[in-house]
Amino acid sequence: MKVRLLFFASLKEQLGRDSEEVDVPSGVATVAALRGYLVKRGGDWQSAFAEKKLVRAAVNQEMAAPGAPLKAGDEVAFFPR
Repeated sequence: MKVRLLFFASLKEQLGRDSEEVDVPSGVATVAALRGYLVKRGGDWQSAFAEKKLVRAAVNQEMAAPGAPLKAGDEVAFFPR
């Protein structure tokens, strides 16, 4: 499933990019699972999306809770609180 990721503020600076299209594994079906998938990339990804970090998400330009479902083609924006 492909989703488009957007990164804002300090996340954009830390990751060195403002967006990315990613093909996530089939088990990644929620915002929380996507965040966990990004943590597993290691390095800057791990520190940017670590559980202790306060990161908000929006799916298709609407604020989303960690349990919000994802579908192919969604745009998921992450920004620090």
